[in-house]
Amino acid sequence: MKKEDIITLPSPHLRQKSAKIHVVTDETRHLINDMTSAALDWEDSRPHEISAALAAVQIDRLDRVVIVRTDFDDKAVRDFTALINPEIVKYEGDVTEDYEGCLSVSNIYGKVPRYSKIRVRALDQDGNEVRFKAEGFLARVIQHEIDHTNGIVFIDHIRDKTDAFYTLDKEGELQPLDYAKNVEKSHILWD
Repeated sequence: MKKEDIITLPSPHLRQKSAKIHVVTDETRHLINDMTSAALDWEDSRPHEISAALAAVQIDRLDRVVIVRTDFDDKAVRDFTALINPEIVKYEGDVTEDYEGCLSVSNIYGKVPRYSKIRVRALDQDGNEVRFKAEGFLARVIQHEIDHTNGIVFIDHIRDKTDAFYTLDKEGELQPLDYAKNVEKSHILWD
């Protein structure tokens, strides 16, 4: 799959809950490969960003499957870990705000509150149950992706929309986005 297969707002599918996977099959593993291809193709078109993760709904498949990059710091490491039916079994730590972006919300970034630590349960691509603790950026990414499986997009967590959004400049630096001047874009995000 290619970056063009990644759906963006205002697609109504991004607002739908994804279905649970009851049996992990070759079709599930094929979906994981498609997701990885689309995420990497998107990343290859973005000099200042990595594709940290992707949910199946973002390639228009309403299945509870997410992939998370194994190394956020090295763009040369192009491996992802699949989490099938991921769920947060416990929230821990403090709620902190940090910047998030999304492959399905084109060129918009915002500060989102998330728990700093979580405990997660999921299935791996072989159907085995996995449980683990995540903290920091990994915890943020997993919360973001699990939101996708529930029809929630990161912008839904941002309450004060007037000074909350950013875009990347040519050097890859976040710059404030004038909400009032971008009424057309804001209409796409919230309708």
